[in-house]
Amino acid sequence: MGNELSKKYGLFTAISMVIGIVIGSGVFFKAEKVLTATGGDMKTAILAWLLGGLIMIICAYTFATMAAKYEKVNGLVDYAETIVGPKYAYFIGWFSIMIYTPCITSVLAWVSARYTIVLFGGSDITGAPCMLLACFYMVACYMMNSLSPVLAGKFQVSTTVIKMIPLLMMAVIGTIAGITNGITVANFTTIPSVEAIQAVQPNYMPVASPLLTALVATAFAYEGWIIATSINAEIKDAKRNLPIALVLGSVVVVATYILYYIGLAGAADNLTMLAGGEAGAKVAFSNVFGTVGGSLLMVFVVISCLGTENGLVLAVSRGMYALAARNEGPKPEVFAEIDKHTGMPSNSAVFGLFISMVWLLYFYGANLTASWFGFFTFDSSELPIVTLYAMYLPIFINLIRKEKDFNFFNRYVAPTLAIICSVFMVYAAFASHGVRAVCGYLVVYAVIMVIGIFFMNGKKKTN
Repeated sequence: MGNELSKKYGLFTAISMVIGIVIGSGVFFKAEKVLTATGGDMKTAILAWLLGGLIMIICAYTFATMAAKYEKVNGLVDYAETIVGPKYAYFIGWFSIMIYTPCITSVLAWVSARYTIVLFGGSDITGAPCMLLACFYMVACYMMNSLSPVLAGKFQVSTTVIKMIPLLMMAVIGTIAGITNGITVANFTTIPSVEAIQAVQPNYMPVASPLLTALVATAFAYEGWIIATSINAEIKDAKRNLPIALVLGSVVVVATYILYYIGLAGAADNLTMLAGGEAGAKVAFSNVFGTVGGSLLMVFVVISCLGTENGLVLAVSRGMYALAARNEGPKPEVFAEIDKHTGMPSNSAVFGLFISMVWLLYFYGANLTASWFGFFTFDSSELPIVTLYAMYLPIFINLIRKEKDFNFFNRYVAPTLAIICSVFMVYAAFASHGVRAVCGYLVVYAVIMVIGIFFMNGKKKTN
């Protein structure tokens, strides 16, 4: 066994990684929440999608300037190490391994199972069948990435193409249909009353900050682009291809989401979407394409979710390896090993599967049933994302301080805008989730980060 990852992914795979991880469940999973948060106000909902996308593009561009200069084992950890320092890089890596990536991976496994249940006419999205299916999907993706990474890469490209089908069809045909039948105009000019929404959603209560709550919800739909940097060392000509993938992929995602949401506004009126809940997307597709067409497109939605899950697994499988390659973390001699047959860090992948399963259990106990965790109950699909934006801040600040060979825009303008975006996301999290939930999460975050101190030896490997 060696300790070097081979260059196996080209530009198209890198672009597919960005698009494939970001586009998937979020636009379907969070569409109803965004509309509910805005009280059925479609204009505010579109604004939330636009602002969330703009924040992603600004941050992705700023990281693209770093990707064009640095190329090592794991993009985000590399940038933190070079620009801030090795200790901060270690904590970025530890956070990604223990909280951020496995949290999103676990939620995506459940979302994939949820839409599979809906596809076959089921409504129990929190019961044993759904959770067992989520576990199966997660294990299957880990096995594919561990045993055949090339196949996993091809699956990523294929699902990226497939997942664009329902989004683009709804964007085009839904918009045309909505303009023709007047639903689009009605959705953009009429805001349902609180009483009308409560008639279809009995537990609905208006939120204090509709735009900010919707914006934080879009963060989950837009998140994942940074994970593409985890295969930095496996991308051919990474200094050229990764920046292109980050920027181009991000722009494609934002345009696709907004066009899809406008198409959705032409497929069903706002109250129907609010009443549909987890089946809202299926109702909209069936209205435009008929029952058979709607069911077929829901198959594409499930494949879309699985493609996103695969991309996340591809990244989390390499998490512990990224630390071990620096002689950091628990048992670096074990997690730095690369299987000579598959070219994959198999021990790191097994650990990634374990920690993702732990977070899936937490997500179920905190968000899908009567809470098991009291004060420590929080939405693990959103708050870890906001924490990551906070952890970007030292990177952006030090980029301004240290990168003297960057041009004015890349050294000052882009990172300054990225700092403003990151601070805004942190503020939006408090406004959306409330101080109590955020503080409960921060306690869990702090405990996990303190545990990481015991595995930080600070030694660097010598070649």
